[in-house]
Amino acid sequence: MESIIGINHVTLAVKDLEQSLAFYSGLLGCEVRMRKGHSAYLGAGTFWLALVVDENVRSGPLPEYTHVALSVSKEGLPVLKEKLLKAGVVEWQESEWADSFYFLDPDGHKLELHSGTLSERLASGQR
Repeated sequence: MESIIGINHVTLAVKDLEQSLAFYSGLLGCEVRMRKGHSAYLGAGTFWLALVVDENVRSGPLPEYTHVALSVSKEGLPVLKEKLLKAGVVEWQESEWADSFYFLDPDGHKLELHSGTLSERLASGQR
């Protein structure tokens, strides 16, 4: 039986490619791998992020809990969190756990920095 083996990439619609590139590469440290016209590909480890300008992009966060969690080291989480807060990034949810920080990108996409693993999450009983 065939099954998926992982996430290939995530594509986010953005209103301003320059602003989003500054956010994802400048603040989060993603590497710009390609930029052409109204789109760009960025990488972080094995994670591949596509940014595409779309005139129909949201104007703020959706009311639901759906979000993308980005991996960061336990040591790097407080450093990156402080950097984001100093840059004025909006926190969309306070975390009950020390291994997560929830924030918005410039277009209101909900993101999370997460330093834990699935096995740690399952062992803790957290959702």
